[in-house]
Amino acid sequence: MKLLLISNSTNAGEAYLDYPKNNIKTFLESAGVKRVMFVPYAAVTFSYDQYLEKVKNRFNEIGIEIDSVHRYENPVKAIRDAEGIVVGGGNTFHLVKNMQANGLIEAIREKVLAGAPYIGWSAGSNVACPTLCTTNDMPIVEPMSFKTLNLIPFQINPHYTDAHPEGHAGETRQQRIEEYIAANKGVTVAGLREGCMFLIENNHIQLIGKRPLRIFKYGEEQRELNAGDDLSFLLK
Repeated sequence: MKLLLISNSTNAGEAYLDYPKNNIKTFLESAGVKRVMFVPYAAVTFSYDQYLEKVKNRFNEIGIEIDSVHRYENPVKAIRDAEGIVVGGGNTFHLVKNMQANGLIEAIREKVLAGAPYIGWSAGSNVACPTLCTTNDMPIVEPMSFKTLNLIPFQINPHYTDAHPEGHAGETRQQRIEEYIAANKGVTVAGLREGCMFLIENNHIQLIGKRPLRIFKYGEEQRELNAGDDLSFLLK
């Protein structure tokens, strides 16, 4: 498999998809891919056409053509015919509900396991996991199941932050993930901070980015790992 799983599309104060664009370019060029199929279903408050145009502007800048499944009467065939697959961020529940309704969970999984490169950011990274359960999003719609693509054996929490605003009495992100691992004791969660991404190729995984990764597993002390550290345990 070839996966590029990005925490967030945009760093504060930067243009959309600016920070990961060169990683995306290198990733797709190494796979010999010049044209990709986009899945825009995480969009809620703007149209799929608007989402496609926004992503297309950045991808064209790095020499990659992009189309979208929402433009096809048969989205499963569009995925099967694609050179590579890109799943954008937004609301994970909305994304998964529409992927399931259009038969794309199975189609994308089969395509990626057969070698097609996969890029996701935010919700698009969440759906590469076994389930959507470590998303940060509100369940604005109800999918048929929480099960997603199951391309990796661990869960990602994108946009992971240590922030606890002054005067805020609610749970921190760390506390929410601790609840998850208490209820799902065998599952490892990777808190992927903004500006960071996972590159997974041929059973090798590396962290790209300047911020450390936070690892959560029930019964084990939480730890921070950096780019260059051995992350092979995540794929076991």
